[in-house]
Amino acid sequence: MNSPRISASSYSNTAPLVWSFIYGKGRGTAELIMDTAPARSAELLAQDRVDAALVPVIAYQMIDGVRVVPDICVGARERVRSVCLVTRGCELADVRSVSLDVSSRTSVVLTKLIFREFLGFEPDWSDAAPDVDSMLARSDAALLIGDPALRLSQAGPGRKVYDLAELWHQHTGLGFVFAMWMTRRSSVPIDLAAARDEGVARIDEISANYSSDTGLSRGEMNEYLTRNISYSIDDRMMAGLELYFRLAAKHGLIAENRALNFV
Repeated sequence: MNSPRISASSYSNTAPLVWSFIYGKGRGTAELIMDTAPARSAELLAQDRVDAALVPVIAYQMIDGVRVVPDICVGARERVRSVCLVTRGCELADVRSVSLDVSSRTSVVLTKLIFREFLGFEPDWSDAAPDVDSMLARSDAALLIGDPALRLSQAGPGRKVYDLAELWHQHTGLGFVFAMWMTRRSSVPIDLAAARDEGVARIDEISANYSSDTGLSRGEMNEYLTRNISYSIDDRMMAGLELYFRLAAKHGLIAENRALNFV
C-alpha cells in the first residue's frame, strides 16, 4: 500500500506541522511534497494529486469537494508578523496602488477586504514577485507573506509596515486563520493532530534550524512560532474565519460562502 501524499509550503511557520513527517514519529508514514508557495499546495489539492494539503483557507471556497481537518491551523490571535503591507511611508488611507505577492490567495483576499470593507476604497492592484524594493518601485504599497515578510526586521528608510492580522483584529476583535489542512477524501489516513503536537513540542529545535534562513535570532524565531503563530483554532479564530468568508462573498471575492465541511 502506498503512503499517503501530503503537501505544505516550506515557510518556517509550517514547520511545526510537518516536522514529524520529516524527523519524528510520522517519518515514513506519508510522502511530503514541499514548495515555497502555499498556492502550489492548493493547486496539487485541486488536481487531486495529494491526499491532504496545508493550504490557504480561501482554497476551501474555490476547490470542489474539499473537507477541512478540524482544530489545526496556521493562524494568529492578534499579530502575525509574516503577512504584511509595506508602504513607501504613507498611511494606508493614502495608498493608491498595491503590488501583491500572490503566493497565498488568502492574504490577497484579506488585503482587498481591509481596503474595501474597513478603509472604504480600492487601490489599483498588480501581481509581483516577492521583492519589496521592486514592488515599491512600482506601487505605493507591497503585500509580502511568509518568510520574505518575516525578514522585514525593519521597514527601511521612510517605509511603514502594517501587520494584516493585527489590522484585522483592530477592526473585528477576532483572530485570523491563514491556512488549514484540507482533503478531498472522506478521511485522512494519518494523524495530523499528533504530528502538530509533536512539532510544537520541538519548536526550540525548529527555531534553531530556521533562524539563519530568516535573519532572526533563535530567540526571535522561537517567539514568532510560539507567540505570534497559533497552531490550534480557538472560538475567536473560528469566528474570524467565518466572518472572513462572509465578507469575501459580500465583496464578490468568492462565488459563494460554503459552510465548512469537516473530516
